Amino acid sequence: MALFGGSSGVGYLEGSLQRNLPYNPIFASKKPALAMEKLQNYIGGMFLPPLSGQYLDNVAPATGEVYSLVPDSGPEDVEAAVRAAKEAFPAWSAMPLERRHDILRAISDGITARLGRLAAAESRDSGKTITAARTVDIPRAALNFKFFATALLHFASESYHMPGALSYTLRQPLGVVGGISPWNLPLYLFTWKIAPALAAGNCVVGKPSEVTPYTAYLLGEICNEAGLPPGVLNIVHGLGPKAGEAIVRHPDVKAISFTGSTRAGAEIARIAAPMFKKLSLELGGKNPNLIFADCDYERMLETTIASSFNNQGQICLCGSRIYIERPLYERFRRDFVERTKSLRVGDPADPNTRLGAVVSKGHFEKILSYIELARQEGGRILCGGHSIRLPGALAGGYYVAPTVIEGLPLACRTSQEEIFGPVVTIAPFDNDEEALALANGVPYGLSATLWTNHLPRIHYLTARLQAGIVWVNCWLVRDLRTPFGGVKQSGTGREGGWEAMRFFTETKSITIAE
Repeated sequence: MALFGGSSGVGYLEGSLQRNLPYNPIFASKKPALAMEKLQNYIGGMFLPPLSGQYLDNVAPATGEVYSLVPDSGPEDVEAAVRAAKEAFPAWSAMPLERRHDILRAISDGITARLGRLAAAESRDSGKTITAARTVDIPRAALNFKFFATALLHFASESYHMPGALSYTLRQPLGVVGGISPWNLPLYLFTWKIAPALAAGNCVVGKPSEVTPYTAYLLGEICNEAGLPPGVLNIVHGLGPKAGEAIVRHPDVKAISFTGSTRAGAEIARIAAPMFKKLSLELGGKNPNLIFADCDYERMLETTIASSFNNQGQICLCGSRIYIERPLYERFRRDFVERTKSLRVGDPADPNTRLGAVVSKGHFEKILSYIELARQEGGRILCGGHSIRLPGALAGGYYVAPTVIEGLPLACRTSQEEIFGPVVTIAPFDNDEEALALANGVPYGLSATLWTNHLPRIHYLTARLQAGIVWVNCWLVRDLRTPFGGVKQSGTGREGGWEAMRFFTETKSITIAE
């Protein structure tokens, strides 16, 4: 994955996906459903080619075919975007809140009105199922703008009275901020950065992943129709080492919100920290599921299948390490493997498909290399463990069978490193302390899932799990008002709700004597 391109992101809302969508054979022919075209940057309210004239191939993961071209932007394009944002900032930051609210709500409505087109583009760009794009990704992108459009009307400062003086705070927008988003939930996570930044009064230079650029490209059209002033949002496409790094290095970009790999996050911090930029880094995960014998078994099993394999396992919140209390282990292993084998891998455009293609050839090869590594480390492949070749036009796509592995020690690379695909490991434990040691025994700390009905155990373990998010008897139940983020190598800072609004503002304390 290119530097700053992103390899992880936030996951699905819990709930069953709709299955009543009509079949749309978008991948039924090698002839693209969307004609080959050159995407453009969105700068100052206009669609512009990269100043270098250079483009990158955009490949449909389901077929392995190039179907559009993406700007290979560089520092000169970022400079133009930052200049446009700086020019737009005074008017946008001073705009009455009600008017700013109306524009953001109009963007939300524009996304909803284009649900079908955006979902088809997202599915084609990323390889995810059309069902997931229609029921999760695009609705959540619309909700991001709707949520923060409302939040900006209620975002307030504090005041403090003391004898002889009154103190109060101002929360003021930073100016120009950068947002760099990943490929796994493209429009979903791109808008989760843009919406709070705009709501707080900033102007944005955003870079979507070069692997999945199409819905971000379409967002510019929606913003223009919604009446967003030119320059308030600028979208620069391209590679991380060129476009992404130029955004991070630019002295007029005051904050960076990034979702992606831990490696890329460390490089961003290395560049930005000496410049004293604000940083929000949502990075990798190697998340544990702790399953106790007293759990609601059927609910746990159904949810664990989802937390293992939704979006082909390409969610930073997926539970890739599953630990089961020993009395339940044999039953769980049998049932979990049986259900995993029944998952349908196929055409992302078919609503009956459960797993589509992984996002790229490079990521496909990475996942398969980790499965081979697991074998070398002594792991037993209980199911999956191989690629899948589909017929016809899909034969060149990047499909991996959902894979379950047992018999690996905690210290091995397969147990420690983020694979970010449809691959999980399972192992038994004997008591609470062993479960806690296994859960905390990796360098990541994004999320954890706990399955038990014993209240004292819930309180004990949730307080001691080294994770920014803990779900108890559920997975991916997300209230947008709550903070989101991880600890250790899973990142720094928090997104969501007031935390996002605070990140994109600077606090000023004022005291007036009576």
